[in-house]
Amino acid sequence: MKKSFTIALAGNPNCGKTSIFNALTGSRQHVGNYPGVTVESKSGEFELDGASIRLIDLPGIYSLSSSSPEETVAFEELTSGKIDLILNVIDSSIPQRSLYLTTQLAELHIPMLLVFNMSDDAQKKGIKFNIPKLEKFFGSPIARTVGRSKDGIEELTKKLSKALSELENHGSPMLSYGADIDDSISDIALEIGKLNIEKCKSIPARFFAIKLLENDSCTMKLAELQPVWTEVKNQINHLSEIHAIEADTFMADKRYAMISGACRDAISFSDEKRREISDKIDAVMTNKIVGLPLFLAIMYLTFEFTFTCSQPMMDWIEAGFGWLIDIIKANWSETTMPYLRSMLTDGIISGVGGVLVFLPNILFLFFAIALLEDSGYMSRAAFVMDGIMRKFGLQGRSFVPLILGFGCSVPAIMATRTIESEKDRNTTIMVLPLFSCGARLPIYALIIPAFFAPKYQGFMLWTIYVIGIIIALIGAKILRKTLFKGEGEVYLMELPPYRMPTLKSMLLHMWDRAKMYVQKAGTIILATSILLYIANTYPEKENFSKDYDTLISQIEKSNLSADKKEEQITTIENEKMAETMEYTISGRIGKFLEPVFEPIGFDWKMTTASIGALAAKEVFVAQMGILYSEGETDEESETLREKLAKNYTPLQGFCIMLFSLLSIPCLATLAIIKREMNSWKAMFAEAGGLFLLAYITTFIVYQIGTILDIGTKIGG
Repeated sequence: MKKSFTIALAGNPNCGKTSIFNALTGSRQHVGNYPGVTVESKSGEFELDGASIRLIDLPGIYSLSSSSPEETVAFEELTSGKIDLILNVIDSSIPQRSLYLTTQLAELHIPMLLVFNMSDDAQKKGIKFNIPKLEKFFGSPIARTVGRSKDGIEELTKKLSKALSELENHGSPMLSYGADIDDSISDIALEIGKLNIEKCKSIPARFFAIKLLENDSCTMKLAELQPVWTEVKNQINHLSEIHAIEADTFMADKRYAMISGACRDAISFSDEKRREISDKIDAVMTNKIVGLPLFLAIMYLTFEFTFTCSQPMMDWIEAGFGWLIDIIKANWSETTMPYLRSMLTDGIISGVGGVLVFLPNILFLFFAIALLEDSGYMSRAAFVMDGIMRKFGLQGRSFVPLILGFGCSVPAIMATRTIESEKDRNTTIMVLPLFSCGARLPIYALIIPAFFAPKYQGFMLWTIYVIGIIIALIGAKILRKTLFKGEGEVYLMELPPYRMPTLKSMLLHMWDRAKMYVQKAGTIILATSILLYIANTYPEKENFSKDYDTLISQIEKSNLSADKKEEQITTIENEKMAETMEYTISGRIGKFLEPVFEPIGFDWKMTTASIGALAAKEVFVAQMGILYSEGETDEESETLREKLAKNYTPLQGFCIMLFSLLSIPCLATLAIIKREMNSWKAMFAEAGGLFLLAYITTFIVYQIGTILDIGTKIGG
């Protein structure tokens, strides 16, 4: 027996595949993306009878066709010649639907072990299996399990060990599609065999013959099969003439007919027909009238749970980084390598800490998503919202990430992994930053009270959020008509029975996402934090317009009260900081770009603050406070509002909010976009596209407002 094996774990979505994967591998898992696509790559290791097993968890698929990135990835993985055995997980409560994929996997002639999972649900339905008959039909041993409770896992490992020891003598499936189509398959397979193709050394020519008959795009892309295309076309025409139906449709019908025959002989149903609890719940949850309000309520509770539960932990993390900075500053003299000291505390720790503070959001968000997915509700949510979202070129699953985007775009973009369609997933990712995240709220909280009367403040906040939603939905429609052009994909909405999720599965789900967030987004932010620190610090100004040190010394020696001294000294120090800021790279860029941003109502200070906001949107407020020589206390932030009101018009104030809403998101969001779409090009396209959208929209608003004299008076 070999000492190492590679096993592919295959099955439909919602079949309990993840539970089996977790039960076999535990925490020894690796998560990433397949090269070039957004489909998740997941593998794990475990030991079995002294052998090292690498378990590859393939994406959930309904067939080995090529209608989705998931199916393409599974096809390429299974035909790579590197798989020793397939572990096919089947939802035994819906055997006929689940076994469709099994027939295609069996045609690969790779040794296979069938896992009839969710046996408890099948038993409740009164489904009985003749296991020996099914094993003979598919040429594969069968193990029965309940993955979420680990029932049957011991039997599974025993049968797996036996199957691995008998790889050379594995059974052959009894698959026949009828004399005429079997003859066509044989003729094409014979032609393929003559080509001596490398892939056919591990995968039989019959498999590729069937895929060619089905017009499978993955198989059609194989250049080495081009010589048999003429024979394939002839056979397709022949079958179409005989059956008056397209060959690919005919193959699907034949598969189901074959499965039906196998099930008739080997699967029986109890005469007692009782309505399942799931059906009773769905009568309410997917109801046309109450289904949508219930969905919105559940999403609201998910949103509240995520951000309410995470807030204390976020505060602790933020306080922890603040404590760390204070400790370093207290024990590291200002005269000892001051530049390194400042970069570490004000650049690296502050920058990375600003990203890691969102880690609790990631944890609780994906805990909630895992709960909804594992319980079976996420499929219902997609069903309820599908019709509405398709009007904008999306699907029901897009709604959940979009709603979560109101809290933070980073975890919301990560939540798009629940969307199966690549086009819908990419479209959702691209428009998600237009949903106003919580980081923009400090900007609105600064601008609205400064420029708008109390009776209009709530309306202005509502308006800016609605603008983002409307533009996002219009953008989704445009993207589906252009970059992600194509008919909306109709995916099979299998509504699995409601189940009780396991704590271990949800915790592993949280761990995977948290690790990915820290490793990928955190490393990129580390680099950008250093760059932004340098841009906001250098070059250092040596000659100032005023002798600030002398002014401070004079105040300290004056007879003013302690509070008055502190207030005046703070003002002078902030004036010096503002002058210093103007001299830095960021300040100079702001001055240089001022003519470009002037048509949208921005001066160099707004421009500089917008550059700083690339790190995090909240930085805009801090930068404006420094540039206008204001501190950060609540009392002094009111003074900042007064300063803004004295220097800008309400129209400019509105344009600040509009540009912040539509422009380039924070670097953490861009990093996650790159991560989830596996493309630097997509990340830069998103940044450039949003900047142009923000600039053009703000330009139009500012110019029209100026022409019509709307909100153009300072203090008006």
